[in-house]
Amino acid sequence: MAGETVRSGSPERTGTILSPGLIDRSRELTALVAALGRPPALVLVEGEAGIGKSRLLHEALTRECRPNAVAACPPFREPYTLGPVVDALRQATSDITGLGLSALAGALRPLFPEWAADLPPMPDAAEDATAARHRLFRALVELLERLGLTVLVLEDLHWADDATVEFVLYLVSRQPASLSLILTYRPEDLPEGSLVPRLSSRAARGWTQVRITLAALDVGGTAELVSSMVGGESVSAEFASFLHDRTEGVPLVVEEVVRLMHARSDLSRRAGSWVRRHLVDIDVPPTVRDAVLERAGRLDEDARVVLRAAAVIGGPVDERTLLAIAALPPDRWTAALTAALGSRLLHEDDGRLIAYRHILACRAVYEAIPAPERRALHLLVGRALECRAPQPVNQLARHYREAGLTELWCRYAESAADLALASGDESAAVVLLYDLVTTADLSARALIRLASKIPFGSMTGDDRLGELVRVLRAMLDTAGPTRAEQGEIRNLLGRVLVLMEEHDAARIEIERAIPDLTHAPALAARAMTLLGLPRGSSWTAAQHQHWLRRAAATTADSMEPVDQEKFLVDRVTGLLMLGSEAGWAEVDRMLSDGSLGHHAQTTTAFHLNVGDLSMMWGRYGDARRRLDCALELAEQHDYRRLRDLVLVTRTTLDWLTGAWSGLAERVDALLAESDIQSPCRLEATLVRGLLLSATGDRARAKDDLHAVLRETRRRGAVSTSMTPAAELARLALREDDVVTALELTEEPIDVIMRKRIWVWAADIAPMRIQALVNAGRFDEAARTVDAFALGLRRRRAPASAAALLVCRGMLAEGLAEHGRAAALFGRSADVWRTLPRPYDALLAEQRHARCLLALGEEPALAALSKAFDELSGLGAGHAADIVQRILRDHGVATRKPGRGGRPSYGDQLSPRELDVVALVVDGLTNRQIADALVLSTQTVASHLHSAMRKLQVSSRTALAVSVVERGVIAGRGGTADRQR
Repeated sequence: MAGETVRSGSPERTGTILSPGLIDRSRELTALVAALGRPPALVLVEGEAGIGKSRLLHEALTRECRPNAVAACPPFREPYTLGPVVDALRQATSDITGLGLSALAGALRPLFPEWAADLPPMPDAAEDATAARHRLFRALVELLERLGLTVLVLEDLHWADDATVEFVLYLVSRQPASLSLILTYRPEDLPEGSLVPRLSSRAARGWTQVRITLAALDVGGTAELVSSMVGGESVSAEFASFLHDRTEGVPLVVEEVVRLMHARSDLSRRAGSWVRRHLVDIDVPPTVRDAVLERAGRLDEDARVVLRAAAVIGGPVDERTLLAIAALPPDRWTAALTAALGSRLLHEDDGRLIAYRHILACRAVYEAIPAPERRALHLLVGRALECRAPQPVNQLARHYREAGLTELWCRYAESAADLALASGDESAAVVLLYDLVTTADLSARALIRLASKIPFGSMTGDDRLGELVRVLRAMLDTAGPTRAEQGEIRNLLGRVLVLMEEHDAARIEIERAIPDLTHAPALAARAMTLLGLPRGSSWTAAQHQHWLRRAAATTADSMEPVDQEKFLVDRVTGLLMLGSEAGWAEVDRMLSDGSLGHHAQTTTAFHLNVGDLSMMWGRYGDARRRLDCALELAEQHDYRRLRDLVLVTRTTLDWLTGAWSGLAERVDALLAESDIQSPCRLEATLVRGLLLSATGDRARAKDDLHAVLRETRRRGAVSTSMTPAAELARLALREDDVVTALELTEEPIDVIMRKRIWVWAADIAPMRIQALVNAGRFDEAARTVDAFALGLRRRRAPASAAALLVCRGMLAEGLAEHGRAAALFGRSADVWRTLPRPYDALLAEQRHARCLLALGEEPALAALSKAFDELSGLGAGHAADIVQRILRDHGVATRKPGRGGRPSYGDQLSPRELDVVALVVDGLTNRQIADALVLSTQTVASHLHSAMRKLQVSSRTALAVSVVERGVIAGRGGTADRQR
């Protein structure tokens, strides 16, 4: 099958879906080829539909290159006599002239009327039908021998007419010198009384006889098959397991499902691997559906009733329950069940439970049931399951949902969600509760109760959060909710909007909710703490602190430990965002007094929030420790949203602390994830923009930074908008565009001054001061520096303290006070290095050296040379270029600076990339490469992504071909060679 090329502009539909490789069939292929090498050979290949019988034959015949004829037995209701044999012989030749056929060949005239002119006359009538058939078989054998065929293939022998099978038996009873037979069939579709089993039940004298039974692929084989369809690229273990569960590893079904998901944009790359965007369920491919319904259609009505009942039940069921649902009379039940099992669509396990062999077959039959009959059957199943103890609440929820009984559906779905939450399976609870909240016709009270239970830390997808917003707003637009209920709904709405970082909208809803929450002090307290978070630009720090104080005063003494923990986490987050030292005292207390641990998701959020805000204060060691704790908890409990937030926050920390090696690749991998949420995407885009700016790619950097700035301002995330505004101002100043730099920094500084939260100013304040100094507005610059200094009093905010020294140095330099400026820049560089924040330290050292040069001091050149080397090593190409020009102007020779945070190899592969690619050429998977090179699979994926980008290829296969053709790995003797 030809590959399906998809437009490259769509992020979800990337690349080409190829024909799959022959996976996990080497043993069978070897046996088949070996048998053909010892003619005459009889090879029986059996296996269920889609298992790969035809593909195996194709590979074998391609290797053998012997004269052969291949024909298939079509699934006709009334197969025509000897049709497959006739088709095969017609393939072999269109002209029998010169074959020297005997008079016996005249018996072939009824089968080959088109050859009538070249066939001998029809022989006299035989004595009886048996003699006529024997004569015809002899004539066919003669024709086969004269044609010189060495291999005759008859596929799908389960659909063959009796005469075809009898001819095969006749042929095997002889000993032709060179002819080999390959026969394929599905055991489950052999008609009752078929003669095919005779072919394998006794040895054919003189024949090499081989029987090959093809089994389904395991999870690893499924992953390998999918990988072969996406150019050899990695497939996530989660996706492979999911796909195997639903296809049972049947290759054709796997292929069809992958093609269907790809066509519907349901495949994407994530962290270097192919994944499915939503691991919930899959559609039944049309080819699978048609094959299943065709097989079911050959059964009588009673057997089809059994199939429909089993499809509605949807899982293993005992015979008694299945009989109750099918509602067949006892005297017809045994025959009906026997026929259904005989179709091989159903099977009975060792525990005598009956179920479909394949999930997709079950889905195909289920979807073909008329809707009214489906609802009635679901109701019957629900009534039957209610009698069990303990009740299977998950199943009951599903059946009553499909039966249209909303009240019962809600009752059992909520019970199932409660059980899932109690067992720690929050992903399952999300599915159940989200379905209820967004689909069921709920009262206001039920909506509040169910939505409040949703564990948002395990929920992914902006679209799902957006749907919750729609449902909550729709309830507020009705006349049903009481004032108290309106307050709770608005509070929920505000919290969801906070998750979406729609902060201005969230503040409006929460502020409106609080007057209606007097009946729920705990809810009111948490709502007030959310207003204490300094989001949005209109309120001062005092106003936010007012709400935090009100929240503390509102807190009920009887608040449950879980609610208390949530309240404390919200409160400490607000205090740290406001730049209050009291927040750190609260952090220390919570870490030591047992305030944490009552609710794992809240504890995870605590570590994430404190880690994130530690970066804002410049406490990078604390930040890494807290983020490591958050990641461990998020992965342990499968909090997907929180995990993604931790991963992207760590990229920001790595940017700040100079851990730039591989950072661009990790950011690209995050951005390549189609289901990453908007806050994560924004932060990853910001880090990419910062890296591009540092390396000198101004155009791309501006695109990223402007995109982040627009979106953060729209959402009211003013603290988050500081960094992109600052970096855009830095780019403007590099181009001597002072007006733009002033415009970019004016609003952020105004917000900081109005809110008086100067811990936000580490990035924006230096750019504002430089813009003011360049514009000659020294008085305004001095007032801003004084306000900055006043705002930092009695605050241990190292990043802002270092930035304040930079601001003072800029002002002094602008006033030509070079000695004072040099001292200030030197002190700031020391603080930056201590944090550590090496890029800013080097920029400060560059300024320090330039001031020394202005004073005519010789050590300045040595300091600049050192800064140049370190900037080059870090990958800060643009700053290194500036220093290089200064040094050259003073007669100091330098080498060309590097790029990318490590030694630069341009478009050439780095040594580690060569190691990885060499193992790709050897056929190793990402996991095997990671084990061989002692790397993580994510690092391997990053190296492959970088190598493919450099060589301008889009798949592992193309990468391997490219490096082999270019000879870039030949004779390296590097790491890859040492590992072999």
